[in-house]
Amino acid sequence: MRIGLDAMGGDFAPEVTVLGADLFLQEYPTGYELVLFGDQEAILSVCRAHQIDVSRFEIVPTTEVIAMGDHPAKAYAQKTDSSICVGYQHLAARKIDGFASAGSTGAMMVGAMYTAKVIPGVLRPTIATIAPRLDGKGNVLLDIGLNADCKPDVLYQYAVIGSLYAEFVYNIPSPRVGLLNIGSEPEKGDLVTKSAYQLMDGSKDFNFIGNVEGHEIFSDKADVIVTNGFVGNIVLKEAESFSHIAKKMGLKHPFFDRVNPEIQGGTPVLGIDANVIIGHGASNDIAIKNMLKITQQVIAGNIPAKIKKYLNLLA
Repeated sequence: MRIGLDAMGGDFAPEVTVLGADLFLQEYPTGYELVLFGDQEAILSVCRAHQIDVSRFEIVPTTEVIAMGDHPAKAYAQKTDSSICVGYQHLAARKIDGFASAGSTGAMMVGAMYTAKVIPGVLRPTIATIAPRLDGKGNVLLDIGLNADCKPDVLYQYAVIGSLYAEFVYNIPSPRVGLLNIGSEPEKGDLVTKSAYQLMDGSKDFNFIGNVEGHEIFSDKADVIVTNGFVGNIVLKEAESFSHIAKKMGLKHPFFDRVNPEIQGGTPVLGIDANVIIGHGASNDIAIKNMLKITQQVIAGNIPAKIKKYLNLLA
């Protein structure tokens, strides 16, 4: 399996990206090839400073970087020799099986839409995360910020995509799908959620179990929780705050670790015809390692093929 990593992506790149890549290969010494895209001399300098065997990586030299403050679309079009653009070029050419970056989220999404491309029939791509549970398992939550407004048919398709993700990446058979709402009754919610409920109820495309309320996000009521990106992003940021609050209070528990962005690592872009993972800009080396682990899991799950099969795009 060949995994591409944007070595220049993130607030502390390339040091933490190279260190994170090294940590990943320490944990998975065989079966994986890491391809680093970025300033070759900067990458080699980090390897020398930390006594990392550079022969463990393949380095694809690039001369440009898309900065966090750059206009995503303009920078992607103009900085064609940037680590993000070249990484996507390799992904489109199938020279790598997946591509991960903690760099500009906007530029990564531009690449996802226009280079990796949306799977025909997918209404809107989505990004997902895992909401941890006290039993050690987790619930797939989507969308978490890509589409603030979603029509009922988009939420229906998110339920399909989320089910495929839960089944083939996290090995959950017939995952239970819940619709995030302000009450458990079918008539609760705004016009969109009520209409989405009517579409989902009785569906044979996934195992719909009804509405899920806010206090049930971290419970075992459902395996997949569907909402729009506006609500999902608020839930995500609130969950991340648990980790910071617990740390300040001196509380230690595996649950708080699992809502830590470092442990989460990154989020997949689902609905595009490639395996793309977007990490947090403030990622440290541990977060980069975990972003690569998620990339490995998503590649193994082969979600694009599963979505195509559902949409009858595969023979």
